[in-house]
Amino acid sequence: RLKAGEVLVGGILGEIVRPSLVKCYQQAGFDFVYIEYEHVFFSATDLADTVLAARDSGLPVIAKTPQLERAEVAKLLECGVVGIQLPRTETRAEIETLRDYLKFPPHGSRAAAPGYGNSDFAVPEDPRAWLREQDQEVSLVVHIETRRAYENAEEIVSTPGVDMVYVGPGDFSVEFGQPGNPEHPDVRGPMADILALCKQYGVPFGTTALDAEAGRRWVEEGALFFEAADELEFIRHGANELVEAYRGFCA
Repeated sequence: RLKAGEVLVGGILGEIVRPSLVKCYQQAGFDFVYIEYEHVFFSATDLADTVLAARDSGLPVIAKTPQLERAEVAKLLECGVVGIQLPRTETRAEIETLRDYLKFPPHGSRAAAPGYGNSDFAVPEDPRAWLREQDQEVSLVVHIETRRAYENAEEIVSTPGVDMVYVGPGDFSVEFGQPGNPEHPDVRGPMADILALCKQYGVPFGTTALDAEAGRRWVEEGALFFEAADELEFIRHGANELVEAYRGFCA
């Protein structure tokens, strides 16, 4: 869908990683689920159950790996995640290492472990076909969020095997001296530079927009995917709106 130029919007899960929320996201119409696995704690069981629910709901899952470590990446892949997002990507070497973990021989060194969530708990009838499908379906997402990454942006974006580029506006706003203000020209300018490189190399660009209007501007400039907001933001927004309404007629 990204290759066809369709804009995709994903819902984030972080603090509360549960199958019930995936069902809510599916009913809301999100295109994919992004699991934040760097800054929060949740159990491996919750992660596996949630990914399974997402697969059953037709929602692809992208997960941020907490570190560039083979076993961490393998566990995410085997539970059924179809996109691995690498935080604080800064060099081509890091991308090449992750690519090696994601691909089966001869293109990489991923260990073959079908029969788990990665094959919906079935043993593939055609192992060769399953290996090919996994190599084709699993995406490598780089997460650019530092000044060093910005300086190395062309090297990063042009690295073979990069399927998507996500720029983190929060960390970028801190790196470029405007904390909490990703729409400031000092922040938006470098982000736009990376978007231009993504267009040049044919790699989908994504980010998180501050609000719908900011999202609209990014789409007009060529952004193709959004990790929109997490479950806590939806809870805060819904709770604030409801309490404000009640206070209005209960005062």
